Amino acid sequence: MADFFTQETAISLLGTYGIRIAGALLIFFVGKKIALWLSKLFIKVIGKTSLDETTASFLNSAVYIILLLLVVLAALGTLGVETTSFIALLGAMGLAIGMALKDSFSSIGAGLLIVFFKPFKVKDLIETAGVLGHVESINIFSTILNTTDHKQIIIPNSKIVADSIINYSAKSIRRVDLIFGISYEDDLRKAKKILEEIALSTPKVLKNPSPLIAVLALNNSSVDFAFRVWVKNDDYWNVYFAINEAVKLRFDEEKITIPYPQITVSNK
Repeated sequence: MADFFTQETAISLLGTYGIRIAGALLIFFVGKKIALWLSKLFIKVIGKTSLDETTASFLNSAVYIILLLLVVLAALGTLGVETTSFIALLGAMGLAIGMALKDSFSSIGAGLLIVFFKPFKVKDLIETAGVLGHVESINIFSTILNTTDHKQIIIPNSKIVADSIINYSAKSIRRVDLIFGISYEDDLRKAKKILEEIALSTPKVLKNPSPLIAVLALNNSSVDFAFRVWVKNDDYWNVYFAINEAVKLRFDEEKITIPYPQITVSNK
């Protein structure tokens, strides 16, 4: 009789709580999908407004997390957990959680600063925290960069705000700075003329601001020219590589020497 009672009780409890657990799981997984759908819908709606992509990405992340929290609370309510008591418990644990997650909370604040002051936006090429890459997205905790060799780097927002930020996309044009050295035995005026011709003939080099070719320094083993031209941001590396190649080929044709560094060794 005791065994039957125990088995009957177990079945009864399984029936009661099994339904609650199944309902809670159903609410969680369906609610999670709905939260994701609503966050995507939110992006579509605000995409039709004048809100920029950076702010939209941040708000989408915040909306999704809030909706997911509501889904979790609904699932707990289905299990019979008093959500008001649960919220009160979270409040009581707030100080301990805050101390444990202080870096995460500081990243949230830093994310708000990034969105508000806009030192960069999505798709910008930036250098920060020792990383160079294009901004893929900005969420409430971190910023995701794609490096030029297609690595994905996730940087906490707090680390970005605490560090310097170089934004290569903030301006529409950028200067290519190069230095070319010639031998002291070579014709300085001839070398300068060749560099000027290369600067003016290289595709995608802007005429305004005008290129600058000037003697930069008289070094121990070379006369160095500063070679400075302006290009559009997207053309920077193509022009950079093209000029280096053109200068080497043209100097070879004109018998102008690019000297090696020289070291004088004394026998004394």
